[in-house]
Formats: sequence, C-alpha cells, structure tokens
Amino acid sequence: MDIQALYELWLEKADKDPDLRAELLSVKDQPAEINDRFWKTLEFGTGGLRGVIGAGTNRMNVYTVSQATQGLANYLNEKYDAPSVAIAYDSRIKSDVFAKAAAGVLAGNGVKVYMYSALAPTPMLSYAVRKLRCASGIVVTASHNPSKYNGYKCYNINGYQMTDAEATALYNIIQTVDMFDGVKAADFDAALADGTVSYIDEALIEDFYNDELACRIEPGIAQQADLKIIYTPLNGTGNRHVREILKRSGFHDVRVVASQENPDGAFPTCPFPNPEIKQVFEEAFKMTADFPADVIIATDPDADRVGIAVLDHGEYKLMSGNEVGCMLTDYVLSRRKAHGTLPANPVIVKTIVTTELVTAIAESYGAEVKSLLTGFKYIGEYITEAEAKGEENRYMLGFEESYGYLAGTFVREKDSVNAAMLIAEMAAYRKSQGETLYAYMQSLYKKFGMYLNSLLNFQFEGEDGMKKMSAMMEQLRADTPTAIAGLRVLKVGDCKKQTVTDCATGETVSTGLPVSNVILLFLENDCKLVVRPSGTEPKIKVYLTAHTDDLSSAEALTDAMTADIQDILGIEG
Repeated sequence: MDIQALYELWLEKADKDPDLRAELLSVKDQPAEINDRFWKTLEFGTGGLRGVIGAGTNRMNVYTVSQATQGLANYLNEKYDAPSVAIAYDSRIKSDVFAKAAAGVLAGNGVKVYMYSALAPTPMLSYAVRKLRCASGIVVTASHNPSKYNGYKCYNINGYQMTDAEATALYNIIQTVDMFDGVKAADFDAALADGTVSYIDEALIEDFYNDELACRIEPGIAQQADLKIIYTPLNGTGNRHVREILKRSGFHDVRVVASQENPDGAFPTCPFPNPEIKQVFEEAFKMTADFPADVIIATDPDADRVGIAVLDHGEYKLMSGNEVGCMLTDYVLSRRKAHGTLPANPVIVKTIVTTELVTAIAESYGAEVKSLLTGFKYIGEYITEAEAKGEENRYMLGFEESYGYLAGTFVREKDSVNAAMLIAEMAAYRKSQGETLYAYMQSLYKKFGMYLNSLLNFQFEGEDGMKKMSAMMEQLRADTPTAIAGLRVLKVGDCKKQTVTDCATGETVSTGLPVSNVILLFLENDCKLVVRPSGTEPKIKVYLTAHTDDLSSAEALTDAMTADIQDILGIEG
C-alpha cells in the first residue's frame, strides 16, 4: 500500500483517539509530514517500541501499541496455558492511555491482566511479574528521553526484559497482525468489572518495600548521621516510592524539588529528564542556598536510573554512574565483611562497558566479577541462573555505567528505589566517619589509581550510515591495531565470534557471552576500549578506560586514545 493510501485509511479508521484524527487533518496538504508518519512501521526491537507520540505507523499511538499487544497475546497464548501479564506505566504523555489499551487487548484475548492503579517505577513491574507469577510484563515508558517520546517495553516470565531470541520471535508474530482488523480488544472498564483486568493490591507494594528494606546493611545509620537529602523525581514515577523508602529507612531530613515533584509528561524544567546530565539538577541546586544537602538524588521518569550530586567544600559535584557503582561496591563489600555477612564467594556483576575500577575494588575483598553484555537484562538473566543453582546469595550488587544499580535478587531490573536507599545509607555512613561521598571516591582513586572512563558517540544517519558502521566494525576485525596511544593491545575480544584472543600467544578462549557485534581491546596497564554499534540509535559507541596515577595524565591518555581510535575507524576529528 502506498503512503497516501495508508494515510487515507488512517483518516477513515483511526477513531479511538480524537487527537490522532486532528493531527492527521492538520497535515493533510503536507506530503513530507505525511511521509514522516507513514514511511515505515515503528519497529519492535529488543527493548520493545519507542517513538514520537502521534498519528501514523511510525509513531507511538493506541494502534501501534495495540498491534504489538495483539502480537504479545498471540505469542503468550501459544506458549503458555492461561498466561497473565503485569502492566505498569510512567508519567509520560498518554502512558495511561497506552497502558489501558494494552490491557484491553490482552483481556480481549483471554489473558489475565494485573495492572498498577497509579504510576509505578519500572522495577516494580519486574517485581510484580515474579510475585504474581506472570508470563510477561509491559512497562509504558520512554525512560529518560524528551517529552515527545513514549515507549513500550516487554518483560519475560523471569522479570527481565525479553532476550533477543524472545523479542525476535515476538516481532515476527507482530508483523502478521493487521493494525485495524487484526486486533481483538475488550472494553477496559468492562474487563475491570468482570475481573479479567485487576488492579494490583497494595499488599504487593508493601512486600516490595519490605524486600527493599531487607537490603540495608547499616539499618540504624540514619539516626547516627544528620544526613540532609534533596530529592527530585524529575516529574516521574519515583516521587511516592523513593520518598517512602527513604522515610522507612529513617531519613526524615529530605526535601523534594517542588517544580519537579508531581507527574508531568511535559517535563517543563528538565526537557531532557536524564539524571546523567547536570541540567536536571539546576532546580535542586537553587534549594541548596537555604538547605545545604549532603547529597542530591535524581531519578529518571520511570525510576530505574538514579544520578547524584554531592557536596564537597561548598560545591556540588556530579558523580558518574561508574563512580557511584564503584562506591556502592566498596561500601557493600566492606560493611558486609565488617558485619560477618559477606558470603564465601561474593559476586559483583557489571557490563563489559563498565569501569574496570570495580574489578580492582572487588578483587581486594576476594569477590568475583562477572562482565556481561550491555543491557540490564543480562544481569537479570545472571541472577536467574544463579538462583537455579542455589547461588543467589553470592550476588552482592549489579550495575552498569549508565546509572543503573541493583542489590538484592527480588527484582531483575535496575532499581532506583533500591539504589536511592543504599546511596543515602552509604552517604550517612561516610558522614558518620567524617567523610563526604566525594572524598570517599577520591580515596578509592588514591588506593587503586585513576580510572577515567569516557564515551565517544559517532553518528551515521540513514542506510548509508548503517553500511559505514558495518564496514568499520569489519575493518576493525580484519586489521586489529597492535597498539593504541603507545599502549600494546594485549587481548582482543570479539563478541560476534565469541572469542578472546591473546595477542602474544594467539591462544583463544570463549567470551562466555551471547553473540553480539562488539569488539573489546584490552591494553597495557588495565586500559581498555570497547567498540559497538548502538542497538537503538544510528551510532557507533566507543567506551574508553584510561588507567593512570592521576587525573591529568588520565585526561592526556584519553585524548591520545581518542585520536588513535578515530584514525583507526576512519572518523574525522
């Protein structure tokens, strides 16, 4: 069907949301705008759907959501007897509309639905899937993207995002569903009345809080240290649940950023609601003139990521995801060792692009480090496999450099409720020892050396861009450098071939990781480069680790490594 005919079809049939028809009429005589909305169908990838909210096959709307959900219902009904699905949604524009649309489709296909009655963080969806023994889960969110976006993430029976194989199988089924005539949906209110859709009971939320609180290591520390906290949910889902866990942990001197407190999908004071960037902290910084907080905590709209700024000699400094993960690693291992609760063979789990400083810290406590592919689902998968072997008690902490952390095994997703609680506890403990979190991080650098981690993003648009990225990766495989920035390449990991090769001996061992288009270059002095195409954007990403004695030399080494890898990849500076 040509694009104009598809547009006319939508004008005729898209009547579930009046906003869609109004938008379609507004672009009636604008071919470029029509083409942008219909030139392709929003793709269902390993992370589900994500796109701009609006009318058309290339947009997030009740029809693209319903099509995906019909595919999910078909997939589940074929795979399981009497499957059920848990649903959560965030504060984004139309998240509640999309969640109800998904629930209606599932109900119309005989799939039992358990749905949060109000906004809920993504980790609580993972919790509900496992607690209610659901076959799958849905979160309506676009994470920390700008307000014009929304998304739809699918979880499997274990409570983590679908694996690549599962997502591919589901995608193939979705492709067979006609967006208008192939969807079978029940009225949401009718399904709620007959019990096919049920709201999740408050008792489950209480269980969630209790499991979170069981992760505390120093439960009485809040009473010993007068910790001052500023918290911002960035107009997202964390407001109720993060505040509640801090309160139950004994942290009462907590102030919330008023302009970012209540749910608002427009994100008026933080157009990019990402706790990795300084701008989202600006409103919180204004409050510090009257309230000199020890730590500022920010969670993203679906409350799975958390970022912090910490006070150091009158100045607030942002801590990176790698730094927070390293501090939590040292805190968890050191305090559990002090209390005699550290298991015989503790494990810290990270992703391959996460700092190697965590390895040095963990090994100093006799802990094993597992490095997995990028994506928290792999950490969730690891926990599930450990549980099957009866070894889940060995898991101490999992984290990734992109501000996701998890202690405890009751959730299989990064969890800002959990992380905010432990960060506050850690800050209180360090304050009781007369030390700020910033000073704590500097002490780790002093002990283990400076690990400077950097991320380079090189963008390539369109079909030609995809070809260029593919050619770059294959060229890097065919002609792997022997040195970068004067440092010898000691080992080369190729996740596509699932091998790690010793450059001196030629000996090859397995990566132990799933197949993925990732190349790792292990250099002298614990330096490293990881090169991979993004799974969600038209970019090649290069993760650099420069390990030296001090910051200035690490910065100089980073610059040299950057110049060399750009030259190797054929990218102009």
